[in-house]
Amino acid sequence: MAASGKLSTCRLPPLPTIREIIKLLRLQAAKQLSQNFLLDLRLTDKIVRKAGNLTNAYVYEVGPGPGGITRSILNADVAELLVVEKDTRFIPGLQMLSDAAPGKLRIVHGDVLTFKVEKAFSESLKRPWEDDPPNVHIIGNLPFSVSTPLIIKWLENISCRDGPFVYGRTQMTLTFQKEVAERLAANTGSKQRSRLSVMAQYLCNVRHIFTIPGQAFVPKPEVDVGVVHFTPLIQPKIEQPFKLVEKVVQNVFQFRRKYCHRGLRMLFPEAQRLESTGRLLELADIDPTLRPRQLSISHFKSLCEVYRKMCDEDPQLFAYNFREELKRRKSKNEEKEEDDAENYRL
Repeated sequence: MAASGKLSTCRLPPLPTIREIIKLLRLQAAKQLSQNFLLDLRLTDKIVRKAGNLTNAYVYEVGPGPGGITRSILNADVAELLVVEKDTRFIPGLQMLSDAAPGKLRIVHGDVLTFKVEKAFSESLKRPWEDDPPNVHIIGNLPFSVSTPLIIKWLENISCRDGPFVYGRTQMTLTFQKEVAERLAANTGSKQRSRLSVMAQYLCNVRHIFTIPGQAFVPKPEVDVGVVHFTPLIQPKIEQPFKLVEKVVQNVFQFRRKYCHRGLRMLFPEAQRLESTGRLLELADIDPTLRPRQLSISHFKSLCEVYRKMCDEDPQLFAYNFREELKRRKSKNEEKEEDDAENYRL
């Protein structure tokens, strides 16, 4: 990552403050969309500084809202800033910023979960995956309601090298609830270690760079907010399909307080569960009494490699979902109870 430094001296012309724009346009944070506005320019500047050197960079900002971070990005003298905002109430305020920075700010009314950013910037910005990260950055103060599904979506994009990562190893600087930020960066053995830790860290260098107190936001959320920086790795630490890794990791962490063998058992149909789980653990050389948070990326690499071989041997195995098996069993039991009740009445 390029060294972070002071924001460029190229500044926007005098504008109403974000607080004044909120009052002028009568904007209110929508609770159902988990919106929280960051109004302190010192903090928005800090987020932008931590993203790296943005001079002449191309930036994709997600969820700009009333435009607090947007201003700080424009003040960093970027080549172009693309913002995608779902809430139409914020478009007039963003348009004021666009008018103040002609040719710099492009506004799209859309949903970040479906927006095709791979078509948004010039082909000339693309860099080979093995090179330094491209001059493209993702920055965003994400609504809590979309932050986890969005980062999982982008992690899968990293694995496939598509979406925002067609340009290369695009860096991301994003906000999350503090607890989620801590999970993303948690080390092996940490109490915060989770599914998100493994999924993020096998694909990226992840750093929880600083925490913003909740009272800095309007309205004040019940939690503090963590700022996390992601740089995709040249070589993923687990070289298996994303969906396979996700399935193994999800199964392990669904019983996070139990021994790891408890979750791994759910990868297999009941008829072969005991035998297949034992084989998986033996071939992967994993102690079955380790807790999920004690498993390193190396442990998960071994588990995924062995599970992949078992799926190759039994093509139907990967499609197995223990929850569907439970539903079928429950349905059969209910039918049996109805039959028994009918026979009793007769």
